[in-house]
Amino acid sequence: MTTTTEPLEDRLTGDFYGYEALLPDDERGLLLKARALMRDEVGPLVNENWAKGTFPTELIALFRDSGLAGLPYEGYGEHRPAVSNLLSGTLAMEMARTDASVSTFFGVHNGLAMYSVASGGDQEQRDRWLPEMAAMDKIGAFAMTEPLGGSDVAGGMRTTARREGDTWVLNGAKKWIGNATFADYVVVWARDEEDDHVKGFVVEKGTPGFSPVRIEGKIAFRIVENAEITLSGVRVPEANRLQRIDSFRDVAEILRATRAGVAWQALGVMVGAYELALGYARERRQFGRPIGGFQLVQDLLVKSLGNITASWGMLVQLARLQDAGIFRDEQSSLAKAFVTARMREVVAWSREIFGGNGILLDHDIARFFADAEAIYSFEGTREMNTLIVGKSITGQSAFV
Repeated sequence: MTTTTEPLEDRLTGDFYGYEALLPDDERGLLLKARALMRDEVGPLVNENWAKGTFPTELIALFRDSGLAGLPYEGYGEHRPAVSNLLSGTLAMEMARTDASVSTFFGVHNGLAMYSVASGGDQEQRDRWLPEMAAMDKIGAFAMTEPLGGSDVAGGMRTTARREGDTWVLNGAKKWIGNATFADYVVVWARDEEDDHVKGFVVEKGTPGFSPVRIEGKIAFRIVENAEITLSGVRVPEANRLQRIDSFRDVAEILRATRAGVAWQALGVMVGAYELALGYARERRQFGRPIGGFQLVQDLLVKSLGNITASWGMLVQLARLQDAGIFRDEQSSLAKAFVTARMREVVAWSREIFGGNGILLDHDIARFFADAEAIYSFEGTREMNTLIVGKSITGQSAFV
């Protein structure tokens, strides 16, 4: 157990059982580095850009200078060897604790895109793409979801790939693709017309026929640059096809790991909302005293803290299973379904404590309340993850 001590402002009131102390000193140092970055540099950028629905491009330089990208990948980030899954998850939590949109920008690049290359690419491809992605000299995106498809992506993918010699021709459309408007590398998933298997392709920025258009009118994740992508005769060399992806079963290996990251992100939203509500309860006065002294307010705070503590414990054990290389799809799915449902409760209770002020962006809690809805739905809905777990424990598939 770590013996690291830190300033009072670095301690989380939401970590009631001291889970952070499970990190070794060197990894705890990286977490505190991320905490300072989010508090001092990122936090001041959030509300204005969330209100305007704009992505602050200076985030890329801030994360580039931090050296936090690429940490999970052996030999590619500044920290070598690769860090533990417990630290990777805790970093996702820490970023979402400040803002879920920023956490998603980083997670799409550092998680979905880089992990697709790391697990699906051969050694030449990893060496070609991962160093500059770890340095954040190049930004990645992950394009799987389609305009007419979501949970049925395994069997219903409409984007196609047709091989012509040493070139693949991609046609179709993708939707909700984070970072896609400015990403240098977009991992596009398409169904091979010849064998009907899903394959992965790295499409480079500026490739003819690849057209991302920013999605407007969102009420959540307003900082994230989500795009709808049209692929019209996009030609990709065989060298850009991920060589270790032969079917959707291989893709599922990627989704298993990234689904766990979303659960950590949901925990961060819970912690951030709870901390805001606790601070407000200590300062807001009604009937001559702080509202934190009223029984019903304390009830909401304690229920929130219970959700946080239970979820954190589940995710710590999931990270240990990941580090041991023995975690399964249904374990990742249970975490995503359970933690996001508890998150929904916490953000609602926290907003309730703010009363009418809870709908004002100035108090931050409205942003957490809105962003939670996106996290609840993506990376597999609660219903789909429930059916994955249900099949595991009963031996019976309830999928239609």
